Amino acid sequence: MLTYIIRRVLYSIPVLVATSFLIFTFVSISGDPLGRLRANPNISQQRFHAIEHSKNLDRPIVVRYGYWVHDAVTNQFGTTLFGQRKIWPDLQRVMGHTLQFVLTAIILSVLIGVAIGVYSALRQYSPFDYATTTISFVGFATPVFWLALMLQVVVVNIFLKWHVRVFYTSGLSSPFPGHGLHWLMDRVQHLALPVIALCILGVAGYSRYMRASMLEVLNSDYVRTARAKGLIERRVVMKHAFRNALIPLITLVALDFGAIFAGAVVTETIFTLDGMGFYFINALQASDPYPVMAWLMVVATMVIAFNLIADILYGVFDPRIRYD
Repeated sequence: MLTYIIRRVLYSIPVLVATSFLIFTFVSISGDPLGRLRANPNISQQRFHAIEHSKNLDRPIVVRYGYWVHDAVTNQFGTTLFGQRKIWPDLQRVMGHTLQFVLTAIILSVLIGVAIGVYSALRQYSPFDYATTTISFVGFATPVFWLALMLQVVVVNIFLKWHVRVFYTSGLSSPFPGHGLHWLMDRVQHLALPVIALCILGVAGYSRYMRASMLEVLNSDYVRTARAKGLIERRVVMKHAFRNALIPLITLVALDFGAIFAGAVVTETIFTLDGMGFYFINALQASDPYPVMAWLMVVATMVIAFNLIADILYGVFDPRIRYD
């Protein structure tokens, strides 16, 4: 197992290098980052060329890529194009904010989705199965931006009608959130709606996927053999069926983490959360390529890392898998 992990980590290095070059190239050729300065009559040519030279924008793209990699490795992704603000401290802050509600949403989605999927498979064609299937299809068809807006409308209407503040519709925290338990409750009230929005979509997918995987395992030969040996149904389901049915779900969750982490742009923009998505939108609006490149590299690293974690978990959940 250790040899396999080391080998996969070594394989990931050239993937990251190729990804970084593609990110830098496509972002660099997507537009002129100095277009606003070029059109500003108050900026002298000397000042313009000084800024261009300080960011190596007057050099070939391969040379600029080398400088960018050097900054990323030794200088925490360097500084922004305008304002000379350090990129990594801001990126680290917003990444922590995004992980707070993304991890919560994924954990809740997996737990609820797996429970619903297993029960639906065990009670196939029951009223519960039909009901969860219908709700899941509705969840699949619901755009996240519409769902987020509807949640905001419901909460605002409740507050206007009964003057009860349960959840907040925007922001990461109150101006004076307090400390300890008060800070925690304030953060929960602010992140509840984004978590609910992501959870609804996640549960819809995981429950259907788990149901299909569980049904396939329940109809397999080794499950019938376990029942024929006289094992109790609970032991057959939990030890022989459930564990094997989880294996395909591991891949889905690992791939979804990168997708949800990157897709938080919509959710964070609607709820005005100071997270990765909101940071990405602000960098695009400012036409600053360097925070955008850093954001894309973090997302790419997350995707590669969670794929590695998924491969390791295969061996944990399925003893038949060996990495030699």
